[in-house]
Amino acid sequence: MTQTIFDLIEAQNDEAIAVSTPPSEAEGRVPLNFQGLKALINDVHTDLNTFGIGRNDRVAIVLPNGPEMATAFVSVACSATTAPLNPAYGQQEFEFYLSDLKAKAIILAEEEEGPVVGVAQSLGIPVLRLAPNLGDPIGTFRLFSEAARSGERAATTGFAAPADTALVLHTSGTTSRPKIVPLSHENLTASARHIGSTLNLSPQDRCLNIMPLFHIHGLIAAVLSSLAAGASVSCAPGFNALKAFSWLEEVDPSWYTAVPTMHQAILARAPRNQAIVDKLRLRLIRSSSSSLPPQVMNALEETFGAPVIESYGMTEAAHQMASNPLPPATRKPGSVGIAAGPEVAIMDDAGVLLPSGEIGEVVILGPNVTKGYENNPEANATAFINGWFRTGDQGMIDNEGYLRLTGRLKEIINRGGEKVSPLEVDEVIMDHPSVAQCVTFAMPHKSLGEEVAAAIVLREGHEATEAEIRKFLQSRLADFKIPRKVVILDEIPKGATGKLQRIGLAEKLGLA
Repeated sequence: MTQTIFDLIEAQNDEAIAVSTPPSEAEGRVPLNFQGLKALINDVHTDLNTFGIGRNDRVAIVLPNGPEMATAFVSVACSATTAPLNPAYGQQEFEFYLSDLKAKAIILAEEEEGPVVGVAQSLGIPVLRLAPNLGDPIGTFRLFSEAARSGERAATTGFAAPADTALVLHTSGTTSRPKIVPLSHENLTASARHIGSTLNLSPQDRCLNIMPLFHIHGLIAAVLSSLAAGASVSCAPGFNALKAFSWLEEVDPSWYTAVPTMHQAILARAPRNQAIVDKLRLRLIRSSSSSLPPQVMNALEETFGAPVIESYGMTEAAHQMASNPLPPATRKPGSVGIAAGPEVAIMDDAGVLLPSGEIGEVVILGPNVTKGYENNPEANATAFINGWFRTGDQGMIDNEGYLRLTGRLKEIINRGGEKVSPLEVDEVIMDHPSVAQCVTFAMPHKSLGEEVAAAIVLREGHEATEAEIRKFLQSRLADFKIPRKVVILDEIPKGATGKLQRIGLAEKLGLA
């Protein structure tokens, strides 16, 4: 069984296309085939060893989205440990993450002059500049050092082993200090295979990636799962709703993967791009990283004539844990599907596994799951129980094995002892004909502790008042679940990956 990223790439057909970008973004360069990707991996290996970087040495990568970010991740991971970071971070954020990571080097774009440069210099982290090989295929590049080559030999040379750490990412840190999640080659390759099996990926597939490549979703679901199947991935320069349809037309992908807010933005522009929609040959559309409202799933399928596969992932599982299956198997709107890689179960607070139909915490066990947070025994003692990893999500598994999430445990609203699932309220609000997006969240209350609130975005050309929304909910929800405050916004604040943020939203909106 293939157990390293290097092995995954080596097994593929040399002549097949591996990495590309929409032609309008390519500046005349041709796509990169697997032979070229293999050559790049070897060149980067030599360069890193020359700079004194070897197996398990950490290399931070701060690059804009696109093919070079994808190939940098793959090629560096074959020789060292990658640590991708969001290029949009400010100085303080870079100071925290780079100090925490203890990176041996950092890869920056040749033209990068932002705050990360000064932070790296102040921390004494050697800067490696990445320059695309403009006369060569897309995704090829060379690395050069701003300083003289160190002359220091890498402590451990050779390509990475299965147990070596391929990728480190931080948790979101919404409710606590971000934790470092180390993921081995075994973890990543297992997850890539799981996704490929779920989606029946083959060399004939072509993925359009619009997800950020500093996040597990884009790195594994789009890039690595495609390459592991011998398929190709076309990497767009980030998500842009105004360009999405031109990219879809140019690339003609068989599938794409995104978070719900991206799907909703694409849907909103579909009517004015009907000619392109009619030409598309999508085999599937994948959604993950947050709950997809059933209404959005149905609208996507009606618009594009392709099945929407909602999946369930998290960083600690190297992304995929469960997924709805492809047709003709059953897809259940509002469910994240059946176990799709690791074992998935429901557990009570005492560590007892619960039968189908019972609500508890979702737990997982499998080859894609991290062995634990780095240098954090307290977090690990809490995160693992009887070998199972506790996801922090609440849910139940029905008698057919389909998992339905009822919310993050930390996001459950406690209204005077009454527990309210924000996801349940979201789904009902989304039934209102004027609502395009919504997110239910907790806001402080003097006597109850927490009260239910909701932020919504209206459909283009529609109107609705707070009173009308609340009246709509009266016959559909118990009184204690109805938001006491409904805020109508032009846009709901999102995280760096496009996910709607419940925790901290009350404060952001001036309700705390």
